[in-house]
Amino acid sequence: MTIRNWGPVRDCMNTSVTEVDGRLDVLNALKVMKKAGTTSLIVKRRDEQDEYGMLLFSDIAKKVIAENRAPERVNVYEIMAKPVLMVRPDMEIRYCARLFDGFGISHAPVAENGKIVGMVSYYRLVLHGLPDLD
Repeated sequence: MTIRNWGPVRDCMNTSVTEVDGRLDVLNALKVMKKAGTTSLIVKRRDEQDEYGMLLFSDIAKKVIAENRAPERVNVYEIMAKPVLMVRPDMEIRYCARLFDGFGISHAPVAENGKIVGMVSYYRLVLHGLPDLD
């Protein structure tokens, strides 16, 4: 049995994170996603006691398109996930993958000192977490 030394999430996270207001309509959120070249958005906290939210392409597909709703009439806060599980940048990639599997999630914000510093997904864990692929 080979034991692999997996690196930290910091090594594979995407540091380009786009935040939006939860009151934004889904059509405009999609425009933000397209411009940023991302499939996920962080939804800003309303105040210091609030929690971050997250909007994924899959949320839009399941809760807007599949239900035949008009994206310009649905607000992000209606379909986002909130609160979201966050991971630390120093968490080992293998534990992050186990966390995703255990909670049935595919993306998570990476937070350090209460501030979001990145985003990680299965895609990033696999394609950017394996140094042998470089």
